[in-house]
Amino acid sequence: MHKEHKMKLFACRASKEFALKVAENLNLNLGASDVLTFSDGEFQPSFNESVRGATVFIIQSTFPPTDNLFELLLMADAAKRASAHKVIAVMPYFGWARQDRKDKPRVSIGAKLVANMLHAAGCDRVMTCDLHADQIQGFFDFPVDHIYASAVFLPYIKSLNIENLAIAAPDMGGAKRANAYARYLECPVVICHKSREKANVVASITAIGEVAGKNIVIVDDMVDTAGTLAKAANVLKDMGALSVRACATHAVFSGPAYEKIANSALEEVIVSDTIPLDADPAKDKTKITVLTMTKMFADIIRKVYNYEEISSSFIN
Repeated sequence: MHKEHKMKLFACRASKEFALKVAENLNLNLGASDVLTFSDGEFQPSFNESVRGATVFIIQSTFPPTDNLFELLLMADAAKRASAHKVIAVMPYFGWARQDRKDKPRVSIGAKLVANMLHAAGCDRVMTCDLHADQIQGFFDFPVDHIYASAVFLPYIKSLNIENLAIAAPDMGGAKRANAYARYLECPVVICHKSREKANVVASITAIGEVAGKNIVIVDDMVDTAGTLAKAANVLKDMGALSVRACATHAVFSGPAYEKIANSALEEVIVSDTIPLDADPAKDKTKITVLTMTKMFADIIRKVYNYEEISSSFIN
């Protein structure tokens, strides 16, 4: 006798808080799972309830360390071996996305490798948010639901009622995203051009477009060390910007990021909760505003489970 496939929602350790909020939005309890850790650092996730015949959603952002990615892979493998009907990796932040091409000789294409590993682990689908490059979706041989954080960022920016607003891209690569935001907000675009000395080190930044007398919002997919962001904000302020804010989906915030933001000309940094902020109370978070993506993810999970169309949920 045919039974309807059950929806089961599980969380890996790095995204537990995010997953709890998604489950709350779906009126579900998180599935019971555990991780056994050996003394040498090896670990073994396990499900503490049956997933046989279920559509299993496993929530985990794959920011460093690599353990976060590998835990997701092991959970997917465990679900497949426990006879789950479908395994869907819900990755609010897709790590290794910056390695989307060979930008110099003899380097890996990390994003493609991660896609291959997810497929090998038994995933049938991936849900993620604001990939570093849209074309990463083509690295997968199964469906990818690419969610845009603009659905929560744009209404927030609009609610601020900022006069003389301009949207800025932190580099040439971000021009498409900045254009989409500017079109929705009906305001001009400023493009920042940067040159790098090496990874995570910016040599110089110049801005193209009308800056003087504008309240500028820089939009990006992630903030890592905040070096580019802080430098761009200071340059824009020196060029006559009235105020500078930033809006970035993934708060990677490595190294001196919190300190750089606190000491920069930035008035506010708006991020999502795809990556949890550092819990250290010594980190200065006064300029940081966190908007949740959990309701958006819950909505897409519900629609995918019920085989409903999802395109109307996106603002690109």
